[in-house]
Amino acid sequence: MIDNKQEVTLLLIEDDDIDAMSVTRAFNKMSIKNKVIRAHDGLEGLELLRSSAIPSPYIVLLDIQMPRLNGLEFLHEIRQDQNLNQSTIFVLTTSKSDEDIMASYKKNIAGYFIKEQVGEEFLDIAKMLKGYWKIVHLPENK
Repeated sequence: MIDNKQEVTLLLIEDDDIDAMSVTRAFNKMSIKNKVIRAHDGLEGLELLRSSAIPSPYIVLLDIQMPRLNGLEFLHEIRQDQNLNQSTIFVLTTSKSDEDIMASYKKNIAGYFIKEQVGEEFLDIAKMLKGYWKIVHLPENK
C-alpha cells in the first residue's frame, strides 16, 4: 500500500474544457482530494512528465482525439521513453473505434473508457480510480 506521504497525482490529458470539468466535478462529489493536473494535449502532457512537473506516483487519464499530439501518438512516445514507459494510463475518450481500442491496449494501457457510455456513470470511473490508487503499488518514476 502506498504510504500516506505519497498521494497519487492524476494527470488529465484532455482538450475539451467541459469534459475536464466533468472529471473534476466527479472527483469532488467522491471527495477525492488527490491533485489533478491538466494538460490540453499529448504534447503538453509529455512536456509536463519529462520536466518532472508531475509528482510521482501518478496515473494518466488520456483522451485520444486531441490537437497537436493525439492520445495514440502520446502512447507511442511515452512507451518509447525509458523514464516514462511504465506509466499507468487509462484512456477516456469518445472514440468507439476498434482500431483505437486495439492500438491503445497494444501500448499497455490499464483501461479504455468511452465517454458516451460513461455519461452519468462517470462517478463509477472516479470510484474505480479512487479504489485503484488506494490498493495498487505504483512505481515512483525517477
